[in-house]
Amino acid sequence: MNVFELTPQMVSGQLLVGLINGSFYALLSLGLALIFGMLRVINFAHGALYMLGAFVAWWLLTELGVPYGIALVLSPLIVGAFGVLLERVFLARLQGKDPLYGLLLTFGLALIVEGSFRHFYGTSGKPYPMPEAFRGAFDLGFMVLPYYRAWVVVASLAVCIGTWSMIEKTTFGAKLRAANANPTLVQAIGINVPLLITFTYTLGAGLAALAGTLAAPIYQVSPLMGQHMIIVVFAIVVIGGMGSMLGAIAAGYLLGLCEGVARIFYPEAAGVVVFLIMALVLLLRPTGLFGRQ
Repeated sequence: MNVFELTPQMVSGQLLVGLINGSFYALLSLGLALIFGMLRVINFAHGALYMLGAFVAWWLLTELGVPYGIALVLSPLIVGAFGVLLERVFLARLQGKDPLYGLLLTFGLALIVEGSFRHFYGTSGKPYPMPEAFRGAFDLGFMVLPYYRAWVVVASLAVCIGTWSMIEKTTFGAKLRAANANPTLVQAIGINVPLLITFTYTLGAGLAALAGTLAAPIYQVSPLMGQHMIIVVFAIVVIGGMGSMLGAIAAGYLLGLCEGVARIFYPEAAGVVVFLIMALVLLLRPTGLFGRQ
C-alpha cells in the first residue's frame, strides 16, 4: 500500500482490527501465563479450550436457545469444569516432572479434542448471529465503531485487570503466589496446594473459553479456530515473559496493535510480525519484557 494513499478511515480501521485481535490475545495469553506460572505446564491445549468456549456458546444458542448474555457466563463455567477434569486426571500426575511432559500431553489432548470436533462438525465454520443488543455502531466522524467490537475491547480489558488484581492484590492471590514459590512450605501450614493448582487451571481454561465466546459473533465457530491462535499466543507469552501475567496482558494488546500497523504499511508482514518481535526479544532479553530470571 502506498503510504500517500492512506486515509484516517484506513488507519483507524486497521488499528481497530489490531485492538480486537489484541483483546483476544490478552485474554488467552493471561490464561496461558497463569497456568505456566502455577503448574509449570506449557498448555498447548489452550487453543482447544478457546475453540470449546465458542462451540459451547454456539451449542447453547442453537440447541437450547440460550441467549448470548447467559452463554457468556455458562460457557466459561462449562469449559472450566472440563479443565478440572483435565487437570485432575492428566496433569496432576505430571507434577514435579520435566515441563516437556506437560507440553507433549497437552499437545496430544488438543489434537484429540480438535480432531473429535472436526469429525462431527467438519472444517467449515458455524455462524453465530450478532446479539441483538450489540447491533449498530458509533459514528466517531473519522471512523465507524461497531458496538460489539467496542464491547469486546472493554470486556477483555475489564477481565484482564480484574484477574491481575485478584492474583496480585488479594489474600487469595497471595496464597496462589506462595504456593507457586514454595508449595511444600505452603502445604505444611495447612493450605491445600492441589486445590489451588486445580483452581488455577480452571481459571485459565475459563479465560480461554471466555475469549472463544467473545470471538463467536465475530469469527465463525470452527474446530480449527484455535490452531493458529495458540501459536501466536505462545509467542506473545514468550515476549511478555513466561509466567508474567502483566507481561501477557501488555504484550497481547501491543502485539495486536503491531499487527494492525503492519497491515497498514506492509500487509504481507502482518502474519509474521509477532514472531519477528519474539526473535528480537529473545536475542536482547531472553526472559521476556516482564520476565524474571
